Amino acid sequence: MAAQRKHLVREFNAFITCYICKGYLIKPTTVTECLHTFCKRCIVQHFEDSNDCPKCGIQVHETNPLEMLRLDNTLEEIIFKVVPGLKELEKRQEEEFWKKNKPQENGEDNEGPKAKKPKVEEEEDQDDQDYHRSDPQIAICLDCLRNNGQSGDNTVKMPPDLLSSSNSLFFTQDSSICSLLCRSKQTLLPGLMKKFIRCSTRVTVGTIKKFLSLKLKLPSTCELDVLCNGEIMGKDHTMEFIYMTRWRLRAENSYPMVLQYRPRIDFG
Repeated sequence: MAAQRKHLVREFNAFITCYICKGYLIKPTTVTECLHTFCKRCIVQHFEDSNDCPKCGIQVHETNPLEMLRLDNTLEEIIFKVVPGLKELEKRQEEEFWKKNKPQENGEDNEGPKAKKPKVEEEEDQDDQDYHRSDPQIAICLDCLRNNGQSGDNTVKMPPDLLSSSNSLFFTQDSSICSLLCRSKQTLLPGLMKKFIRCSTRVTVGTIKKFLSLKLKLPSTCELDVLCNGEIMGKDHTMEFIYMTRWRLRAENSYPMVLQYRPRIDFG
């Protein structure tokens, strides 16, 4: 049995150190445009003065580069396992920092960790009710797809299998609500009055469909397709995945990302 070769930590320094501060990566944060990783504090401070990646110089975002940052928790766990004592050192330094600064800001006495415990528990409860507001956000335009394949505020025809045997339902928008009207032998789908939304990048297409059904007051029998660049998106696709793999790859596309919706078409 061959002896296992031991590796020195310095052999991995090129992969686990920050290009800006030259130290080990603390809360490693990746720029999604170029996939370069830095300490969270280092890259956030850098973006206060520049919109370019400090390593390769690519423009990350025209106005808000912070939207293109993602924490790499897996890399953080690897670094803590590879570098002995780094996790304990970072935790101790963080505790000392808050011990010196937090009581002064709140006008409290320096009573140590015991006085902070209720505060931490309150913050944890607030995090549970955060509803992903602390997640990276993305702006989306939800556009109704007309029956001629173009986007717009006009209505589109729904599939024949959703038509009633006696009457057909027509959806129209009056102020901020949809009313049901009987009209001829067509079922039409309205556009949203406010079609621009801002949500977490972790939101899935399935959630977007539920949002549309709620806003348009669609019956439970009406199912929708959500498309990006003419391609139907799966219900488990996240907004981040669609933006990275479908939207930004086309040079003519701009911000915000446009998703189109239409009644589901059964090809079976």
